[in-house]
Amino acid sequence: MRNDERTPAQWYSLVAGAVLLLIGILGFLVESNFDFGSDVEGDSLLGFEINGTHNLVHLASGALGLAAFRRRSTAKTFALAFGAVYLVVAIVGVIQGDNVLGIIPVNGADHVLHFALALAGLGAGYVSRGDDHGADTTVGRSTTGNVGTRGDRV
Repeated sequence: MRNDERTPAQWYSLVAGAVLLLIGILGFLVESNFDFGSDVEGDSLLGFEINGTHNLVHLASGALGLAAFRRRSTAKTFALAFGAVYLVVAIVGVIQGDNVLGIIPVNGADHVLHFALALAGLGAGYVSRGDDHGADTTVGRSTTGNVGTRGDRV
């Protein structure tokens, strides 16, 4: 792998971050209710159950992913931590059935997505280098700082 190529964790952080941020924004157009408790309910967005709290979680998760993707070390940390947290969320959601801790409404589609996000994050973090030494992921710059057409040294 060239030093200026993005790692799987960086791609995961970028894509998951952008999608979750968008879903969080769109979610508020569908449902902005902040109910809590064992009977917490939400509305459906693309088959997933959401409410105001769930939307805030998506916004925060997406913002963290986008903030982390530029550096290999932060992207790896984000992917592993996000994967671990979402694995716990997925397990708790399946055990509780239709909510997570009485805060976030979930359904079967949410369970599948949470497990997929968890496994993808853990996998991307595990296989990615976390070393940013000598790497410059800025397009058009080489590790020496000289500008090239595609990050090549000139």
